[in-house]
Amino acid sequence: MADGSAPIGIGMIGYAFMGMAHSQGWRNAKSFFDPSLEPQLVALGGRDRAAAEEMARRFDWQHVETDWRALIDRDDVGLVDICTPGDTHAEIAVAALAAGKHVLCEKPLANSVDEARVMTEAADKARAHGVRAMVGFTYRRVPALALARRLVAAGRLGTLRHVRAQYLQDWLTDPDAPFSWRLDRHRAGSGALGDIGAHVIDLTQFLTGEHITGVSATIDTFVAERPMPDGEGTGQVTVDDAAVFLGRFSGGALATFEATRYALGRKNAIRIELNGSNGSLAFDFEDMNTLQFFDSSSPADTRGFTRILVTEPQHPYLGAWWPPGHLLGYEHGFSHQAADLLTAIADGADPEPSFADGLRVQRVVAAVQESAAAQSGWVAIDDDDTAKEVA
Repeated sequence: MADGSAPIGIGMIGYAFMGMAHSQGWRNAKSFFDPSLEPQLVALGGRDRAAAEEMARRFDWQHVETDWRALIDRDDVGLVDICTPGDTHAEIAVAALAAGKHVLCEKPLANSVDEARVMTEAADKARAHGVRAMVGFTYRRVPALALARRLVAAGRLGTLRHVRAQYLQDWLTDPDAPFSWRLDRHRAGSGALGDIGAHVIDLTQFLTGEHITGVSATIDTFVAERPMPDGEGTGQVTVDDAAVFLGRFSGGALATFEATRYALGRKNAIRIELNGSNGSLAFDFEDMNTLQFFDSSSPADTRGFTRILVTEPQHPYLGAWWPPGHLLGYEHGFSHQAADLLTAIADGADPEPSFADGLRVQRVVAAVQESAAAQSGWVAIDDDDTAKEVA
């Protein structure tokens, strides 16, 4: 433990893919960023004790709880990390905040606007007592995207005109791929839209510093039934496989969004481009250590997109890692997330993205679903209310 640092017990609920990523993040945060609060991996929660104990062994969690309520009740847990399916987020988060525990909740914040609103209200109430809450939109903490935000905030793009955002995966292209909870609307809330589309909705609002004011959308489900994992029968797919929508930002920029799990050959492609009156930015997660920047003020004979290798110590987060040119990967964003949250709690500051940010994303998701379901065209988004159709 660093001089002057204090321990904080972490209780994490969920031990699958996100649980692994978060576990790695907590371990590396204290090793590389030396936060004022040092995370102690106190308790791992999961209904399957054997599976949870194996995860605890691999990542050095001290205890296992099979009831999330028991985990929250532990006196040695000061922060609850929620890595469960979306249908459980609201109940767990509200209970943890009421118990005076800081909360990190995986995205999307909830499965509905109503649930997200309840969670945001609980976070606001807890905040008055020094309890902090953050939603895990981890891609904000990719150094190249954090640098892009700096450039936009500094006015390097001028007036924003266009936003283009895609999140492309292909893990469902095989119609015989087994059914999972991610394909059940009651568990997941939505499909590609909420699972991966939520990321680019949040990222574009983060990068621009603006919010989406309306959408016009279409969604589709390409395979209606899938075999159950145990080989017994099939499961009905009740979520979208792909979503495509137009949007408008509060500053007037036009936007296009695409989220799909059927882009054959694209494993985890996040592509974002911003075009402004003075410059442009482009990012592709499949080349995550670089940012493309076009500056219209450059001399005409050498003007073009500049490839910035985002590995210098002055770039966001990079000073804690390796020498220039030594690349970072997917898992590093979770260490940045953990370090930022710990620092905010120690400083008595509000971490970002907040539950209110998560609610804003949920409103966009709801508006996309409404527009697509009604085939009604434009749906306006009110930050203080639910989506409203505009004639």
